Amino acid sequence: MAICFKNCLLIDDNYIDNFVTRKILEGGNFAETITVVRSATEAINSLRDGIVKPDVIFLDVRMPLMSGFEFLEEFDKINIDKTNIRIFMLSSSLDPVDMRKSTDNKYITQFIHKPLTVKALEELCP
Repeated sequence: MAICFKNCLLIDDNYIDNFVTRKILEGGNFAETITVVRSATEAINSLRDGIVKPDVIFLDVRMPLMSGFEFLEEFDKINIDKTNIRIFMLSSSLDPVDMRKSTDNKYITQFIHKPLTVKALEELCP
């Protein structure tokens, strides 16, 4: 599979989930670079400061301090070009409220259930 994206940002507080997701992303040649952060706050700061410039973000819903939805509120406020950033909500949550909130959010491209699979990944390439 050809590389789909240049820069991928993975935001998840769970070390094991990050390890598994990163391996799947690397194995699928999904992005040239994969940056992993373990908090939404760190992600917002990295985006605001221009440290990371992703064209795709995988975002966990349930994280301590700042949830995925709180991240989206802060993401809306930061002054960066968001037009070409695709955000996939990646979660183990089966809560229909989480799913609805993500599909109603203008930044979320798709809600994906963990764990990410190679098959799901192939469907995400533009």
